[in-house]
Amino acid sequence: MNNIKIAAVQMNSGADVAANLALARHWVTEAAAAGASLVVLPEYFYLMGEQESQRVALAEPWQAGPIQAFLSGLARELGVWLLAGSIPLASDDPERVYNSSTLYDNNGECVGRYDKIHLFGFDNGVESYREADVFKAGQQIATFATPAGRLRSSICYDVRFSELYRHAPGFELLAVPAAFTATTGEAHWEVLLRARAIENQCYVIAAAQTGVHPSGKRTFGHSMIIDPWGKVLALLAEGNGYVMAEIDADYLSKVRLNLPALAHRMVG
Repeated sequence: MNNIKIAAVQMNSGADVAANLALARHWVTEAAAAGASLVVLPEYFYLMGEQESQRVALAEPWQAGPIQAFLSGLARELGVWLLAGSIPLASDDPERVYNSSTLYDNNGECVGRYDKIHLFGFDNGVESYREADVFKAGQQIATFATPAGRLRSSICYDVRFSELYRHAPGFELLAVPAAFTATTGEAHWEVLLRARAIENQCYVIAAAQTGVHPSGKRTFGHSMIIDPWGKVLALLAEGNGYVMAEIDADYLSKVRLNLPALAHRMVG
């Protein structure tokens, strides 16, 4: 694990895939120019359209297709590690896809993928979401070796399930690309992220969608980076942009040494 700068991109993605990719390119380029070695894009950076079913039409085979080619090329061009918040990868069900994070190294090589395990469902009588209608749940936890340490991958709704992170511990950085709704985000987003940082004594990087999208739905934004003590190091409440902070390996070790909660676990 090295002391490097990491960045989370925040986007207001729309219905035009080409425009969304151009926006992603712009902000990843800006973050890289500012010194970021690892950049995280938000969930659905490629599309926030009018219907969830539009994602199925864009499904790509694993390690093939224009979205993945774009991501690989961008990482290679800028010489950064790039975590794509989520892209639609084909499944064995023609009506559903995997909502997957893919990680690229600074040579543009794909290090691996994580398929979102927990699928969001919410209905308060005004807003309704049923991700299981178009997505297939993943089955495997994914941890990747990066210059910023071992990175545990997760996506949005996953952050509500602490057992996902307590199972198979041994990571220094937790990624949570998301498209949290404004309703649930205002109530829970920061609390959940800080709790995950504190209980796992790790850095958390959360890249979010923000604002109103073509469907009329609003996402919460508030991309942030949090340290192992639960302190918010960088925050962008609204609008397109990025947040950046430095991973401090010595500080993480100090937190774990002074309060060895991970070593004190008795259950699980």
